[in-house]
Amino acid sequence: MPHLPDAVLWSIPAFVLLTVVEIVSYRLRPDEDAAGYDVKDAATSVTMGVGSVLFDFLWKIPIVAIYASLYEVTPLRVPVLWWTLPLMLLAQDFFYYWSHRGHHVVRVLWACHVVHHSSEKFNLTTALRQPWTSLTVWPFYVPLVLCGVHPAAVAFLSGVNLVYQFWVHTERVGTLPKPIEYVFNTASHHRVHHASQGGYLDRNFGGILIVWDRVFGSFVAETERPVYGLTKNIHTYHPFRVATHEYAAIARDLAAAENWSERAGRLFRGPGWQPQRLRTAHAPAVAAAGTDLALPAAPTPVPPATPVPPAAAESVLASAAVSGEACATEHEPAGESVPVQRAKRFA
Repeated sequence: MPHLPDAVLWSIPAFVLLTVVEIVSYRLRPDEDAAGYDVKDAATSVTMGVGSVLFDFLWKIPIVAIYASLYEVTPLRVPVLWWTLPLMLLAQDFFYYWSHRGHHVVRVLWACHVVHHSSEKFNLTTALRQPWTSLTVWPFYVPLVLCGVHPAAVAFLSGVNLVYQFWVHTERVGTLPKPIEYVFNTASHHRVHHASQGGYLDRNFGGILIVWDRVFGSFVAETERPVYGLTKNIHTYHPFRVATHEYAAIARDLAAAENWSERAGRLFRGPGWQPQRLRTAHAPAVAAAGTDLALPAAPTPVPPATPVPPAAAESVLASAAVSGEACATEHEPAGESVPVQRAKRFA
């Protein structure tokens, strides 16, 4: 068994130091447009991080058992050497991309990952806002174990990936030189990932490398200032609610579901999925009416006018003139013209 350190635990002093540096930088050089820091929000993020470390010890028991069993049945072995570790990290980062993407597009997985996106701020403490139910991640790394990567190496590589991503949770770093921005996940790319605008949603899933997003069509460059948080923010700093709010929402939706197909959709489709009956119920009234969306009926043809003899036409015009004089005499006082009387009414 390879003896590899816990990259996350060893990096905690650096996390603390860099966070202090970031806070001081906001004091010395404020940025009114940045999301910045909020004491309650930062405290919640740190609490979620501590809870994640504690719960991970619990989840590691079944995960290590599963990985160890799979490692025993595979004939492949990848030695842990100085030159194999970068290759294994490359493979781990590839599977991390698909794990991360899956946790955005499958609701039961999103219920775990949504914790990390629940802050409306974006700073280094946001990186610490980790879920307490990371048991959903392990299936994505089964191929690594089956290819002969030792479970201890998988844990080490996952920690290295997580440590790398700490520094990208900041607004204090702008864009870097183009070669770096093209290959690596940077603060600019990850700001897009945490944004709630429509064009930024579900983009830039890469952990260390952003090339996976470029290859698989999920990359978007930062072109406007991100608005952080969820499309529907939870407005709570309570750690337990932050950790469980989406699971509670799923439970409510499952209880209200009318059939098993709808229940499956609530679990395995995207976070915003709605069954057809609710999509129909929430549609605009004109769509529900149906007839309002139909093409307008053709106008009824007007029959051609019947020619009027000249003598009859003169008689009609004369009668109209007489009637007009009678109306003016009946409704307007004598002695003043019609325009003068109307002017007095509006004076």
